[in-house]
Amino acid sequence: MTPITDVMPGLETDALLDDPGIRIVVCCGSGGVGKTTTAAALGVRAAERGRKVVVLTIDPARRLAQSMGIDRLDNVPRRVEGIEGEGELHAMMLDMKRTFDETVEAHTDAERARAILENPFYQSLSAGFAGTQEYMAMEKLGQLRARDEWDLIVVDTPPSRSALDFLDAPKRLGSFLDGKFIRLLIAPAKIGGRAGMKFLNVGMSMMTGTLGKLLGGQFLRDVQTFVAAMDSMFGGFRTRADATYKLLQAPGTAFLVVATPERDALREAAYFVERLAAEEMPLAGLVLNRVHGSEAARLSEERALAAAENLEAVGIVDQTAGKAGLGDPADPVAATSPEAPESRLSPERSNDPAPEPPQQEPPSHDRTSRSPEPHSSGRKSANLSVPPTQTEADTDVASVADDTSADVSVEQLTAGLLRLHAERMQVVAREQHTRDRFTAHHPEVPVTEVAALPGDVHDLSGLRAVGELLATGSAQA
Repeated sequence: MTPITDVMPGLETDALLDDPGIRIVVCCGSGGVGKTTTAAALGVRAAERGRKVVVLTIDPARRLAQSMGIDRLDNVPRRVEGIEGEGELHAMMLDMKRTFDETVEAHTDAERARAILENPFYQSLSAGFAGTQEYMAMEKLGQLRARDEWDLIVVDTPPSRSALDFLDAPKRLGSFLDGKFIRLLIAPAKIGGRAGMKFLNVGMSMMTGTLGKLLGGQFLRDVQTFVAAMDSMFGGFRTRADATYKLLQAPGTAFLVVATPERDALREAAYFVERLAAEEMPLAGLVLNRVHGSEAARLSEERALAAAENLEAVGIVDQTAGKAGLGDPADPVAATSPEAPESRLSPERSNDPAPEPPQQEPPSHDRTSRSPEPHSSGRKSANLSVPPTQTEADTDVASVADDTSADVSVEQLTAGLLRLHAERMQVVAREQHTRDRFTAHHPEVPVTEVAALPGDVHDLSGLRAVGELLATGSAQA
């Protein structure tokens, strides 16, 4: 551990969610770090603390809808039932193409909108053009904020190769749609009539001829038809992109960078922190997901490995019957006889009745049923007074215990557990080192930790548990 963690500020997520001046929380980061779960958990916690919340997610998986008790998520906010308290929670999943269609319909007349929506180039652009998803996420954010129906909007940003794509893509798409290439394609229509066409006839013929060979004549005609119909909207794309940027820079917005304690994820997080600062966007802090820990941290990796090697080396000088759990302390034979531990641990002597006291006969009953031997009948008669159902239950339990003792000794089991603990401590140390490197470069960033969970979150209770970890993780951080 380094002194950095002692002075590093903690992220108070409850204070953030309770602040009425915070109207937008944006969860951002690289793909696969738990942004969607974090956004949903924040939404649940904020709603149960009295706020009216809508969560905008980009994750198409049904897992999130199921965890909120909703059959499906689509482009329309749907209320989540089961929220405790006076607040409300709504959730929706971004439909990229539908949002693009709504934008077209909202900013042009019906006839032109129909021509645009039916255009093949537009259909390709709205379904998968680079940056469209990020741009439409911001379009939807602007729409939700303008409606003013919710006092808190939690945004799960789109998954991408790099976290920086989220900030770059909307401007890239806006620049493309309002760029020189598009302007050149619609120039003849803007000049108008035969004069315009004569003026640009030579240049346009050369350009369109070349592009037609490269892209295909039909494709080029689709593009020209599209940009002619979209002429009245091109300026709006850039205007709305700029408006969205100003909204993200406003004091009522808070960015949460989400990462895992892995080198690549924290490197992306560091880049994002620096980019947010350069763009003057308000950073609330870092959420560190899937952090591993240990309740036995006092036992170091080195000591655990040394103890495992000692147990596996056979020559153990400090072993006692009580330590290995090999006999009943009240039984002088089991506690003092040097043969008793060996008979219980050695497969070769598992059928030897000599060292075993009479009250431990049921394990031998199972061995008798599998490998009949002449001396087994006496052991069966010792249990005649026990009801048949109880005998069968005892036999099943004894069979499992006997199989385990026959295959693996207590020392081997203990050594295996010690090695597992050593591996866990190695992971803990690596994660702490990676995190310390981040905080060394960005000591001003508040951090909260969310411990690694044993399974996926699949209901509201799981989201509440994550929300609680988000609220209390700053204490560990």
